[in-house]
Amino acid sequence: MEVFLGISAVKGSGIGTAFVIPDPVKRAIPQHHIKIDQINKGWARFETAVQTVTLNLSEQLDSLSKTDPKDKVQREVLETYILMLEDPVFTQEVRDFFEHELFNIEYTVQFKAEEYASKLRQAGNYYLSERAQDITDVFGKVLDEMLDIHPFDINRVPDGSVIFATSLSSADTIILSKRKIMGLALSEGGVSSHVVILARNYGIPTIVGLEDIIKKVKNGEIVILDGTEAEVLVSPDRGTIEDYKAKIRAEYQHKIELRKYLGKPALTKDGVLFNLMANIGTPEEAELAKAEGADGIGLFRTEFLYMAQSGASLNAAARSFSEETQFEAYKHVLQIMGDKPVTIRTLDAGGDKLINSVDIPIVDEKNPLMGMRAVRLSLQCPNVLKTQLRALYKASVYGNLRIMFPLITSVEQVKQLMEIVKQAKAELDYEKVPYKNDIPIGIMIETAAAAIVSDTLTRVSDFFSLGTNDLTQYTLAVDRENSRVADLYDEFNLAVLRLIQLTVDSAKAANLPVSVCGEMAGRQDSVMVLGGMGIRTLSMSPKLISSTKELLSRFTIEELEAVSTKYLTDVKI
Repeated sequence: MEVFLGISAVKGSGIGTAFVIPDPVKRAIPQHHIKIDQINKGWARFETAVQTVTLNLSEQLDSLSKTDPKDKVQREVLETYILMLEDPVFTQEVRDFFEHELFNIEYTVQFKAEEYASKLRQAGNYYLSERAQDITDVFGKVLDEMLDIHPFDINRVPDGSVIFATSLSSADTIILSKRKIMGLALSEGGVSSHVVILARNYGIPTIVGLEDIIKKVKNGEIVILDGTEAEVLVSPDRGTIEDYKAKIRAEYQHKIELRKYLGKPALTKDGVLFNLMANIGTPEEAELAKAEGADGIGLFRTEFLYMAQSGASLNAAARSFSEETQFEAYKHVLQIMGDKPVTIRTLDAGGDKLINSVDIPIVDEKNPLMGMRAVRLSLQCPNVLKTQLRALYKASVYGNLRIMFPLITSVEQVKQLMEIVKQAKAELDYEKVPYKNDIPIGIMIETAAAAIVSDTLTRVSDFFSLGTNDLTQYTLAVDRENSRVADLYDEFNLAVLRLIQLTVDSAKAANLPVSVCGEMAGRQDSVMVLGGMGIRTLSMSPKLISSTKELLSRFTIEELEAVSTKYLTDVKI
Protein backbone atom coordinates (compact mmCIF):
# COMPACT_ATOMS: atom_id res chain seq x y z
CA MET A 1 0.00 0.00 0.00
CA GLU A 2 1.23 3.48 -0.91
CA VAL A 3 0.10 6.63 0.89
CA PHE A 4 0.16 10.11 -0.67
CA LEU A 5 -0.40 13.26 1.41
CA GLY A 6 -2.04 16.45 0.20
CA ILE A 7 -4.22 19.25 1.56
CA SER A 8 -7.73 18.59 2.84
CA ALA A 9 -10.31 20.46 0.75
CA VAL A 10 -13.60 18.61 1.32
CA LYS A 11 -13.92 16.25 4.28
CA GLY A 12 -15.27 12.73 4.03
CA SER A 13 -14.02 9.39 2.77
CA GLY A 14 -14.48 7.39 -0.40
CA ILE A 15 -13.42 3.99 -1.72
CA GLY A 16 -13.33 3.31 -5.44
CA THR A 17 -11.24 2.56 -8.50
CA ALA A 18 -8.74 5.11 -9.71
CA PHE A 19 -9.56 6.97 -12.89
CA VAL A 20 -6.71 9.16 -14.15
CA ILE A 21 -7.65 12.13 -16.33
CA PRO A 22 -4.68 12.97 -18.54
CA ASP A 23 -3.41 16.49 -19.03
CA PRO A 24 -4.65 18.00 -22.30
CA VAL A 25 -2.37 17.82 -25.33
CA LYS A 26 -1.85 21.11 -27.12
CA ARG A 27 -2.39 21.00 -30.87
CA ALA A 28 0.70 22.06 -32.87
CA ILE A 29 0.10 22.42 -36.61
CA PRO A 30 3.17 21.79 -38.79
CA GLN A 31 3.69 23.97 -41.88
CA HIS A 32 5.73 22.84 -44.86
CA HIS A 33 5.44 22.37 -48.62
CA ILE A 34 4.75 19.00 -50.21
CA LYS A 35 5.49 17.46 -53.59
CA ILE A 36 2.78 17.02 -56.24
CA ASP A 37 2.89 13.24 -55.93
CA GLN A 38 1.93 13.59 -52.21
CA ILE A 39 -1.40 15.31 -52.94
CA ASN A 40 -3.54 12.20 -53.21
CA LYS A 41 -2.13 10.66 -50.05
CA GLY A 42 -2.67 13.89 -48.08
CA TRP A 43 -6.21 14.32 -49.38
CA ALA A 44 -7.07 10.73 -48.51
CA ARG A 45 -5.97 11.40 -44.90
CA PHE A 46 -8.24 14.45 -44.80
CA GLU A 47 -11.24 12.53 -46.16
CA THR A 48 -10.69 9.67 -43.71
CA ALA A 49 -10.50 12.11 -40.79
CA VAL A 50 -13.71 13.87 -41.94
CA GLN A 51 -15.52 10.52 -42.19
CA THR A 52 -14.34 9.47 -38.73
CA VAL A 53 -15.40 12.75 -37.10
CA THR A 54 -18.75 12.68 -38.94
CA LEU A 55 -19.39 9.13 -37.71
CA ASN A 56 -18.52 10.07 -34.11
CA LEU A 57 -20.80 13.11 -34.22
CA SER A 58 -23.62 11.05 -35.73
CA GLU A 59 -23.29 8.48 -32.93
CA GLN A 60 -23.46 11.27 -30.33
CA LEU A 61 -26.50 12.70 -32.10
CA ASP A 62 -28.26 9.33 -32.11
CA SER A 63 -27.70 9.01 -28.35
CA LEU A 64 -29.59 12.24 -27.62
CA SER A 65 -33.33 12.47 -27.10
CA LYS A 66 -35.37 14.14 -29.83
CA THR A 67 -38.00 15.28 -27.32
CA ASP A 68 -36.06 16.21 -24.16
CA PRO A 69 -35.57 20.02 -24.09
CA LYS A 70 -32.26 19.53 -22.23
CA ASP A 71 -30.79 17.86 -25.34
CA LYS A 72 -32.07 20.44 -27.80
CA VAL A 73 -29.05 22.76 -27.81
CA GLN A 74 -26.57 19.90 -28.06
CA ARG A 75 -28.53 18.36 -30.94
CA GLU A 76 -28.47 21.68 -32.81
CA VAL A 77 -24.70 21.95 -32.32
CA LEU A 78 -24.04 18.42 -33.59
CA GLU A 79 -26.36 18.82 -36.57
CA THR A 80 -24.57 22.05 -37.52
CA TYR A 81 -21.19 20.35 -37.28
CA ILE A 82 -22.26 17.50 -39.56
CA LEU A 83 -23.67 19.88 -42.16
CA MET A 84 -20.40 21.80 -42.22
CA LEU A 85 -18.33 18.66 -42.66
CA GLU A 86 -20.55 17.67 -45.60
CA ASP A 87 -20.48 21.14 -47.25
CA PRO A 88 -19.22 20.51 -50.85
CA VAL A 89 -18.40 24.19 -51.50
CA PHE A 90 -16.03 24.52 -48.53
CA THR A 91 -14.52 21.10 -49.25
CA GLN A 92 -13.74 22.20 -52.81
CA GLU A 93 -12.14 25.43 -51.54
CA VAL A 94 -9.87 23.38 -49.29
CA ARG A 95 -8.98 21.06 -52.20
CA ASP A 96 -8.21 23.94 -54.58
CA PHE A 97 -5.94 25.67 -52.03
CA PHE A 98 -4.21 22.37 -51.22
CA GLU A 99 -3.44 21.55 -54.86
CA HIS A 100 -2.43 25.11 -55.82
CA GLU A 101 -0.31 26.14 -52.81
CA LEU A 102 1.10 22.68 -52.00
CA PHE A 103 1.14 23.20 -48.24
CA ASN A 104 0.77 20.08 -46.07
CA ILE A 105 -2.86 19.07 -45.53
CA GLU A 106 -2.93 19.93 -41.79
CA TYR A 107 -1.83 23.50 -42.38
CA THR A 108 -4.21 23.78 -45.34
CA VAL A 109 -7.24 22.75 -43.28
CA GLN A 110 -6.36 25.10 -40.43
CA PHE A 111 -5.67 28.02 -42.79
CA LYS A 112 -8.91 27.66 -44.76
CA ALA A 113 -11.06 27.11 -41.64
CA GLU A 114 -9.65 30.23 -39.97
CA GLU A 115 -9.95 32.25 -43.19
CA TYR A 116 -13.60 31.27 -43.60
CA ALA A 117 -14.35 31.92 -39.91
CA SER A 118 -12.75 35.37 -40.14
CA LYS A 119 -14.99 36.29 -43.09
CA LEU A 120 -18.08 35.23 -41.14
CA ARG A 121 -17.07 37.28 -38.09
CA GLN A 122 -16.50 40.37 -40.21
CA ALA A 123 -19.98 40.08 -41.72
CA GLY A 124 -21.40 41.89 -38.69
CA ASN A 125 -24.20 39.36 -38.37
CA TYR A 126 -24.89 37.63 -35.03
CA TYR A 127 -25.93 34.33 -36.61
CA LEU A 128 -22.86 34.23 -38.87
CA SER A 129 -20.59 35.00 -35.91
CA GLU A 130 -21.87 31.86 -34.21
CA ARG A 131 -21.22 29.85 -37.39
CA ALA A 132 -17.63 31.16 -37.41
CA GLN A 133 -16.96 29.47 -34.10
CA ASP A 134 -18.63 26.29 -35.38
CA ILE A 135 -16.23 26.20 -38.32
CA THR A 136 -13.08 26.43 -36.19
CA ASP A 137 -14.44 23.95 -33.66
CA VAL A 138 -15.54 21.17 -36.00
CA PHE A 139 -12.47 21.35 -38.23
CA GLY A 140 -10.38 21.42 -35.08
CA LYS A 141 -11.81 17.95 -34.45
CA VAL A 142 -10.72 16.92 -37.94
CA LEU A 143 -7.21 18.23 -37.26
CA ASP A 144 -7.07 16.34 -33.97
CA GLU A 145 -8.00 13.17 -35.83
CA MET A 146 -5.30 13.69 -38.47
CA LEU A 147 -2.67 14.49 -35.81
CA ASP A 148 -3.80 11.55 -33.65
CA ILE A 149 -4.74 13.87 -30.79
CA HIS A 150 -7.74 12.62 -28.85
CA PRO A 151 -8.97 15.13 -26.23
CA PHE A 152 -10.31 13.46 -23.12
CA ASP A 153 -14.10 13.24 -22.85
CA ILE A 154 -15.12 13.81 -19.23
CA ASN A 155 -18.31 11.83 -19.89
CA ARG A 156 -16.20 8.66 -20.08
CA VAL A 157 -15.64 8.65 -16.31
CA PRO A 158 -17.48 5.62 -14.85
CA ASP A 159 -19.50 5.63 -11.65
CA GLY A 160 -17.63 4.51 -8.55
CA SER A 161 -14.41 6.30 -9.54
CA VAL A 162 -11.92 8.29 -7.52
CA ILE A 163 -10.76 10.95 -9.97
CA PHE A 164 -7.08 11.80 -10.26
CA ALA A 165 -6.15 14.90 -12.26
CA THR A 166 -3.72 17.79 -12.34
CA SER A 167 -6.73 20.13 -12.32
CA LEU A 168 -10.36 20.22 -13.37
CA SER A 169 -12.44 22.99 -14.87
CA SER A 170 -15.65 24.07 -13.15
CA ALA A 171 -17.57 22.79 -16.19
CA ASP A 172 -15.99 19.33 -15.83
CA THR A 173 -16.82 19.28 -12.11
CA ILE A 174 -20.46 20.06 -12.86
CA ILE A 175 -20.58 17.12 -15.28
CA LEU A 176 -18.94 14.81 -12.72
CA SER A 177 -21.45 15.88 -10.07
CA LYS A 178 -24.13 14.05 -12.02
CA ARG A 179 -22.17 10.79 -11.64
CA LYS A 180 -21.51 8.72 -8.53
CA ILE A 181 -17.95 9.93 -7.86
CA MET A 182 -16.18 8.65 -4.74
CA GLY A 183 -13.60 11.44 -4.52
CA LEU A 184 -11.35 13.98 -6.22
CA ALA A 185 -7.54 13.96 -5.94
CA LEU A 186 -5.94 17.01 -7.59
CA SER A 187 -2.42 18.32 -7.97
CA GLU A 188 -3.53 21.94 -8.37
CA GLY A 189 -6.21 24.14 -6.83
CA GLY A 190 -6.69 25.67 -3.41
CA VAL A 191 -9.12 24.84 -0.62
CA SER A 192 -11.36 27.73 -1.70
CA SER A 193 -11.01 27.21 -5.46
CA HIS A 194 -14.19 27.05 -7.49
CA VAL A 195 -13.70 23.36 -8.24
CA VAL A 196 -13.51 22.68 -4.49
CA ILE A 197 -16.59 24.84 -3.83
CA LEU A 198 -18.53 22.76 -6.34
CA ALA A 199 -17.19 19.50 -4.91
CA ARG A 200 -18.29 20.62 -1.45
CA ASN A 201 -21.77 21.43 -2.75
CA TYR A 202 -22.02 17.97 -4.25
CA GLY A 203 -20.55 16.21 -1.22
CA ILE A 204 -17.48 14.82 -3.03
CA PRO A 205 -14.48 14.23 -0.69
CA THR A 206 -11.55 16.18 -2.16
CA ILE A 207 -7.82 16.55 -1.65
CA VAL A 208 -5.62 19.11 -3.44
CA GLY A 209 -1.88 19.71 -3.52
CA LEU A 210 -1.01 16.11 -4.52
CA GLU A 211 2.08 16.86 -6.60
CA ASP A 212 2.29 14.94 -9.92
CA ILE A 213 -0.38 12.54 -8.64
CA ILE A 214 -1.45 11.42 -12.14
CA LYS A 215 2.04 9.94 -12.64
CA LYS A 216 1.84 7.92 -9.43
CA VAL A 217 -1.52 6.18 -9.78
CA LYS A 218 -2.77 3.80 -12.47
CA ASN A 219 -6.28 3.39 -13.84
CA GLY A 220 -8.24 0.63 -12.14
CA GLU A 221 -6.26 0.51 -8.89
CA ILE A 222 -8.33 0.31 -5.72
CA VAL A 223 -7.87 3.54 -3.77
CA ILE A 224 -9.15 5.12 -0.58
CA LEU A 225 -9.46 8.90 -0.42
CA ASP A 226 -9.59 10.34 3.08
CA GLY A 227 -10.57 13.98 2.66
CA THR A 228 -10.44 14.61 6.39
CA GLU A 229 -6.86 13.42 6.91
CA ALA A 230 -5.81 14.50 3.37
CA GLU A 231 -4.52 11.02 2.52
CA VAL A 232 -4.77 8.88 -0.61
CA LEU A 233 -4.19 5.18 0.02
CA VAL A 234 -3.37 3.20 -3.13
CA SER A 235 -3.88 -0.60 -3.23
CA PRO A 236 -4.82 -0.86 0.47
CA ASP A 237 -4.97 -4.23 2.19
CA ARG A 238 -8.26 -5.89 3.12
CA GLY A 239 -8.07 -4.78 6.75
CA THR A 240 -7.60 -1.12 5.81
CA ILE A 241 -10.52 -1.31 3.39
CA GLU A 242 -12.77 -2.78 6.09
CA ASP A 243 -11.69 -0.08 8.56
CA TYR A 244 -12.61 2.63 6.06
CA LYS A 245 -15.92 0.99 5.22
CA ALA A 246 -16.73 1.23 8.93
CA LYS A 247 -15.60 4.86 8.93
CA ILE A 248 -17.83 5.65 5.94
CA ARG A 249 -20.77 3.95 7.67
CA ALA A 250 -20.13 6.10 10.76
CA GLU A 251 -20.01 9.25 8.61
CA TYR A 252 -23.30 8.23 7.02
CA GLN A 253 -24.86 7.52 10.42
CA HIS A 254 -23.82 10.99 11.63
CA LYS A 255 -25.55 12.51 8.59
CA ILE A 256 -28.69 10.56 9.50
CA GLU A 257 -28.56 11.88 13.06
CA LEU A 258 -28.30 15.45 11.76
CA ARG A 259 -31.59 15.00 9.92
CA LYS A 260 -33.39 15.79 13.17
CA TYR A 261 -32.50 19.44 12.54
CA LEU A 262 -34.43 19.51 9.27
CA GLY A 263 -37.40 21.83 9.57
CA LYS A 264 -36.08 23.30 12.81
CA PRO A 265 -34.87 26.92 13.11
CA ALA A 266 -31.17 27.61 13.64
CA LEU A 267 -31.04 28.68 17.29
CA THR A 268 -28.15 29.21 19.67
CA LYS A 269 -28.24 27.66 23.13
CA ASP A 270 -29.78 30.87 24.47
CA GLY A 271 -32.38 31.10 21.70
CA VAL A 272 -30.87 33.62 19.25
CA LEU A 273 -32.10 32.96 15.71
CA PHE A 274 -29.74 32.63 12.70
CA ASN A 275 -30.78 32.47 9.05
CA LEU A 276 -28.97 29.68 7.23
CA MET A 277 -29.12 30.08 3.48
CA ALA A 278 -27.72 27.95 0.66
CA ASN A 279 -25.14 28.64 -2.04
CA ILE A 280 -26.06 27.08 -5.39
CA GLY A 281 -24.72 27.07 -8.94
CA THR A 282 -27.52 25.41 -10.90
CA PRO A 283 -31.33 25.30 -10.69
CA GLU A 284 -31.17 21.62 -9.72
CA GLU A 285 -29.26 22.54 -6.57
CA ALA A 286 -32.23 24.62 -5.40
CA GLU A 287 -34.08 21.34 -4.87
CA LEU A 288 -31.21 20.16 -2.67
CA ALA A 289 -31.26 23.45 -0.75
CA LYS A 290 -34.96 23.07 -0.08
CA ALA A 291 -34.53 19.45 0.99
CA GLU A 292 -31.76 20.45 3.41
CA GLY A 293 -34.01 23.04 5.08
CA ALA A 294 -32.36 26.22 3.79
CA ASP A 295 -34.00 29.49 4.83
CA GLY A 296 -33.45 30.71 1.27
CA ILE A 297 -30.76 31.03 -1.37
CA GLY A 298 -28.01 33.36 -0.21
CA LEU A 299 -25.98 33.06 -3.38
CA PHE A 300 -26.87 31.75 -6.84
CA ARG A 301 -23.62 31.74 -8.82
CA THR A 302 -25.00 32.31 -12.31
CA GLU A 303 -21.64 31.74 -14.04
CA PHE A 304 -21.95 28.05 -13.17
CA LEU A 305 -25.31 28.07 -14.90
CA TYR A 306 -23.53 29.18 -18.08
CA MET A 307 -20.88 26.50 -17.60
CA ALA A 308 -23.48 23.78 -17.08
CA GLN A 309 -25.09 24.40 -20.48
CA SER A 310 -24.74 21.65 -23.06
CA GLY A 311 -21.71 22.32 -25.20
CA ALA A 312 -20.37 24.89 -22.75
CA SER A 313 -16.92 23.32 -22.64
CA LEU A 314 -14.15 25.55 -23.89
CA ASN A 315 -13.47 22.83 -26.48
CA ALA A 316 -16.93 23.31 -27.97
CA ALA A 317 -18.45 26.07 -30.04
CA ALA A 318 -19.30 29.28 -28.24
CA ARG A 319 -23.00 29.96 -27.69
CA SER A 320 -25.10 32.86 -26.60
CA PHE A 321 -26.93 32.38 -23.31
CA SER A 322 -30.31 33.79 -24.24
CA GLU A 323 -32.67 35.88 -22.13
CA GLU A 324 -35.36 33.21 -22.37
CA THR A 325 -33.00 30.46 -21.20
CA GLN A 326 -31.93 32.55 -18.22
CA PHE A 327 -35.52 33.54 -17.42
CA GLU A 328 -36.60 29.90 -17.24
CA ALA A 329 -33.68 29.03 -14.94
CA TYR A 330 -34.32 31.93 -12.54
CA LYS A 331 -38.06 31.32 -12.60
CA HIS A 332 -37.49 27.65 -11.73
CA VAL A 333 -35.34 28.49 -8.68
CA LEU A 334 -37.78 31.14 -7.43
CA GLN A 335 -40.72 28.76 -7.74
CA ILE A 336 -38.86 26.02 -5.87
CA MET A 337 -38.07 28.34 -2.95
CA GLY A 338 -41.57 29.88 -2.80
CA ASP A 339 -41.65 32.92 -0.50
CA LYS A 340 -38.12 32.35 0.79
CA PRO A 341 -35.55 34.93 -0.39
CA VAL A 342 -33.40 34.07 -3.40
CA THR A 343 -30.27 36.18 -3.95
CA ILE A 344 -29.02 35.87 -7.52
CA ARG A 345 -25.57 37.22 -8.28
CA THR A 346 -25.01 38.76 -11.69
CA LEU A 347 -22.45 37.05 -13.90
CA ASP A 348 -19.06 36.69 -12.19
CA ALA A 349 -17.16 35.60 -15.29
CA GLY A 350 -13.51 36.10 -16.09
CA GLY A 351 -10.46 35.35 -13.99
CA ASP A 352 -10.43 31.59 -13.46
CA LYS A 353 -14.05 31.19 -14.61
CA LEU A 354 -13.92 31.36 -18.39
CA ILE A 355 -17.33 31.43 -20.08
CA ASN A 356 -17.47 30.13 -23.63
CA SER A 357 -19.94 32.63 -25.10
CA VAL A 358 -19.96 34.64 -28.30
CA ASP A 359 -21.05 37.61 -26.19
CA ILE A 360 -18.17 37.53 -23.69
CA PRO A 361 -14.58 38.14 -24.81
CA ILE A 362 -11.91 35.81 -23.45
CA VAL A 363 -8.99 38.11 -22.74
CA ASP A 364 -5.43 36.84 -22.46
CA GLU A 365 -4.25 38.52 -19.25
CA LYS A 366 -1.04 38.15 -17.28
CA ASN A 367 -2.95 38.34 -14.00
CA PRO A 368 -6.58 37.42 -14.76
CA LEU A 369 -7.75 37.35 -11.14
CA MET A 370 -6.87 41.05 -10.93
CA GLY A 371 -8.15 41.81 -14.42
CA MET A 372 -11.32 41.92 -16.48
CA ARG A 373 -13.80 39.93 -14.41
CA ALA A 374 -17.16 40.19 -12.63
CA VAL A 375 -18.76 43.68 -12.80
CA ARG A 376 -15.77 45.01 -14.70
CA LEU A 377 -16.63 42.61 -17.50
CA SER A 378 -20.34 43.44 -17.14
CA LEU A 379 -19.63 47.14 -17.57
CA GLN A 380 -17.47 46.42 -20.60
CA CYS A 381 -20.24 44.20 -22.05
CA PRO A 382 -23.37 46.07 -20.90
CA ASN A 383 -25.68 44.16 -23.24
CA VAL A 384 -24.76 40.90 -21.50
CA LEU A 385 -25.65 42.43 -18.14
CA LYS A 386 -28.82 44.01 -19.49
CA THR A 387 -29.95 40.67 -20.91
CA GLN A 388 -29.40 39.04 -17.53
CA LEU A 389 -31.21 41.86 -15.69
CA ARG A 390 -34.17 41.63 -18.05
CA ALA A 391 -34.39 37.89 -17.38
CA LEU A 392 -34.12 38.46 -13.63
CA TYR A 393 -36.82 41.12 -13.52
CA LYS A 394 -39.14 39.06 -15.70
CA ALA A 395 -38.67 36.13 -13.30
CA SER A 396 -39.18 38.31 -10.21
CA VAL A 397 -42.97 37.85 -10.24
CA TYR A 398 -42.49 34.16 -9.40
CA GLY A 399 -40.83 34.56 -6.01
CA ASN A 400 -38.81 36.61 -3.53
CA LEU A 401 -35.89 37.82 -5.65
CA ARG A 402 -32.84 39.83 -4.61
CA ILE A 403 -30.10 40.86 -7.06
CA MET A 404 -26.44 41.15 -6.12
CA PHE A 405 -23.40 42.61 -7.91
CA PRO A 406 -19.95 40.98 -7.41
CA LEU A 407 -16.46 42.47 -6.96
CA ILE A 408 -17.51 46.03 -6.19
CA THR A 409 -14.72 48.47 -5.34
CA SER A 410 -16.43 51.89 -5.40
CA VAL A 411 -19.70 53.82 -5.21
CA GLU A 412 -19.17 54.95 -8.80
CA GLN A 413 -19.25 51.34 -10.01
CA VAL A 414 -22.59 50.76 -8.32
CA LYS A 415 -24.02 53.92 -9.88
CA GLN A 416 -22.91 52.78 -13.36
CA LEU A 417 -24.52 49.39 -12.80
CA MET A 418 -27.75 50.99 -11.61
CA GLU A 419 -27.95 52.94 -14.87
CA ILE A 420 -28.05 49.63 -16.73
CA VAL A 421 -30.72 48.44 -14.29
CA LYS A 422 -32.80 51.51 -15.21
CA GLN A 423 -32.36 50.77 -18.92
CA ALA A 424 -33.50 47.17 -18.48
CA LYS A 425 -36.56 48.22 -16.50
CA ALA A 426 -37.41 50.94 -19.02
CA GLU A 427 -37.35 48.39 -21.83
CA LEU A 428 -39.65 46.05 -19.91
CA ASP A 429 -42.00 48.96 -19.18
CA TYR A 430 -42.11 49.83 -22.88
CA GLU A 431 -42.83 46.20 -23.75
CA LYS A 432 -45.48 46.05 -20.98
CA VAL A 433 -43.76 43.07 -19.38
CA PRO A 434 -44.79 42.60 -15.72
CA TYR A 435 -42.08 42.61 -13.02
CA LYS A 436 -41.54 43.59 -9.40
CA ASN A 437 -40.23 47.13 -9.21
CA ASP A 438 -38.90 47.10 -5.64
CA ILE A 439 -36.39 44.24 -5.83
CA PRO A 440 -33.57 44.76 -3.30
CA ILE A 441 -30.21 45.23 -5.00
CA GLY A 442 -27.10 44.56 -2.95
CA ILE A 443 -23.38 44.13 -3.39
CA MET A 444 -20.68 41.67 -2.45
CA ILE A 445 -17.96 42.93 -0.16
CA GLU A 446 -15.03 40.87 -1.39
CA THR A 447 -12.25 43.41 -1.82
CA ALA A 448 -10.36 45.39 0.79
CA ALA A 449 -11.42 48.52 -1.08
CA ALA A 450 -15.10 47.73 -0.61
CA ALA A 451 -14.66 46.90 3.08
CA ILE A 452 -12.71 50.08 3.79
CA VAL A 453 -15.34 52.30 2.14
CA SER A 454 -18.29 50.15 3.22
CA ASP A 455 -19.79 53.12 5.09
CA THR A 456 -20.19 54.97 1.76
CA LEU A 457 -21.43 51.86 -0.04
CA THR A 458 -24.35 51.60 2.39
CA ARG A 459 -25.85 54.65 0.63
CA VAL A 460 -26.12 52.88 -2.74
CA SER A 461 -26.92 49.30 -1.59
CA ASP A 462 -29.88 47.53 -0.06
CA PHE A 463 -27.76 44.82 1.56
CA PHE A 464 -24.20 43.52 1.90
CA SER A 465 -22.93 39.98 1.42
CA LEU A 466 -19.36 39.24 2.46
CA GLY A 467 -17.53 37.07 -0.07
CA THR A 468 -14.79 35.88 2.25
CA ASN A 469 -13.02 33.73 -0.37
CA ASP A 470 -11.99 36.64 -2.56
CA LEU A 471 -11.72 39.02 0.39
CA THR A 472 -9.05 36.77 1.86
CA GLN A 473 -7.36 36.28 -1.51
CA TYR A 474 -7.14 39.98 -2.33
CA THR A 475 -6.31 41.14 1.18
CA LEU A 476 -3.42 38.69 1.62
CA ALA A 477 -2.32 38.68 -2.06
CA VAL A 478 -2.65 34.88 -2.10
CA ASP A 479 -4.09 33.05 -5.12
CA ARG A 480 -6.77 30.80 -3.65
CA GLU A 481 -6.48 28.45 -6.66
CA ASN A 482 -2.76 27.84 -6.01
CA SER A 483 -1.99 24.87 -3.76
CA ARG A 484 1.66 25.98 -3.49
CA VAL A 485 0.70 28.95 -1.33
CA ALA A 486 -2.23 27.27 0.39
CA ASP A 487 -0.56 27.65 3.79
CA LEU A 488 -0.66 31.45 3.35
CA TYR A 489 -4.38 31.51 2.58
CA ASP A 490 -5.76 32.22 6.06
CA GLU A 491 -9.30 33.49 6.57
CA PHE A 492 -8.46 34.04 10.25
CA ASN A 493 -5.68 36.47 9.42
CA LEU A 494 -6.21 39.55 11.57
CA ALA A 495 -6.36 41.84 8.53
CA VAL A 496 -9.20 39.80 7.03
CA LEU A 497 -11.13 39.64 10.31
CA ARG A 498 -10.79 43.39 10.86
CA LEU A 499 -12.16 44.09 7.36
CA ILE A 500 -15.11 41.81 8.09
CA GLN A 501 -15.76 43.59 11.40
CA LEU A 502 -15.47 46.99 9.72
CA THR A 503 -18.09 45.95 7.16
CA VAL A 504 -20.41 44.58 9.84
CA ASP A 505 -20.12 47.82 11.83
CA SER A 506 -20.85 49.94 8.72
CA ALA A 507 -23.92 47.86 7.90
CA LYS A 508 -25.16 48.00 11.50
CA ALA A 509 -24.78 51.80 11.61
CA ALA A 510 -26.86 52.13 8.43
CA ASN A 511 -29.38 49.45 9.52
CA LEU A 512 -28.40 47.46 6.44
CA PRO A 513 -28.74 43.64 6.30
CA VAL A 514 -25.38 41.86 6.11
CA SER A 515 -24.59 38.20 5.49
CA VAL A 516 -21.61 35.99 4.66
CA CYS A 517 -21.69 33.76 1.58
CA GLY A 518 -18.02 32.74 1.40
CA GLU A 519 -16.67 29.40 2.55
CA MET A 520 -16.21 30.81 6.07
CA ALA A 521 -19.99 30.66 6.44
CA GLY A 522 -20.01 26.87 6.49
CA ARG A 523 -16.90 26.03 8.48
CA GLN A 524 -17.47 25.12 12.11
CA ASP A 525 -14.64 27.23 13.55
CA SER A 526 -15.40 30.32 11.47
CA VAL A 527 -19.16 30.14 12.10
CA MET A 528 -18.40 30.75 15.76
CA VAL A 529 -16.21 33.77 14.98
CA LEU A 530 -18.69 35.28 12.54
CA GLY A 531 -21.57 34.73 14.95
CA GLY A 532 -19.60 36.49 17.68
CA MET A 533 -19.05 39.46 15.34
CA GLY A 534 -22.78 39.96 15.07
CA ILE A 535 -23.54 38.22 11.77
CA ARG A 536 -26.87 36.40 11.85
CA THR A 537 -27.22 35.30 8.22
CA LEU A 538 -24.88 32.71 6.76
CA SER A 539 -25.00 31.15 3.30
CA MET A 540 -23.25 27.84 2.68
CA SER A 541 -23.27 24.54 0.85
CA PRO A 542 -26.72 22.98 1.42
CA LYS A 543 -25.13 19.87 2.91
CA LEU A 544 -23.59 21.93 5.74
CA ILE A 545 -26.83 23.46 7.02
CA SER A 546 -27.81 20.73 9.50
CA SER A 547 -24.32 20.46 10.99
CA THR A 548 -24.24 24.26 11.42
CA LYS A 549 -27.59 24.15 13.24
CA GLU A 550 -26.18 21.46 15.52
CA LEU A 551 -23.11 23.59 16.22
CA LEU A 552 -25.07 26.75 17.04
CA SER A 553 -27.33 24.82 19.41
CA ARG A 554 -24.32 24.08 21.66
CA PHE A 555 -23.23 27.70 22.30
CA THR A 556 -24.65 30.95 23.63
CA ILE A 557 -24.10 34.29 21.92
CA GLU A 558 -21.87 35.33 24.83
CA GLU A 559 -19.66 32.31 24.19
CA LEU A 560 -19.49 33.10 20.45
CA GLU A 561 -18.57 36.70 21.23
CA ALA A 562 -15.75 35.50 23.47
CA VAL A 563 -14.37 33.40 20.60
CA SER A 564 -14.45 36.27 18.09
CA THR A 565 -12.94 38.71 20.61
CA LYS A 566 -10.04 36.35 21.10
CA TYR A 567 -9.35 36.18 17.36
CA LEU A 568 -9.67 39.97 16.94
CA THR A 569 -7.42 40.89 19.86
CA ASP A 570 -4.99 37.99 20.26
CA VAL A 571 -2.08 39.50 18.31
CA LYS A 572 1.02 37.32 18.43
CA ILE A 573 4.19 39.45 18.60
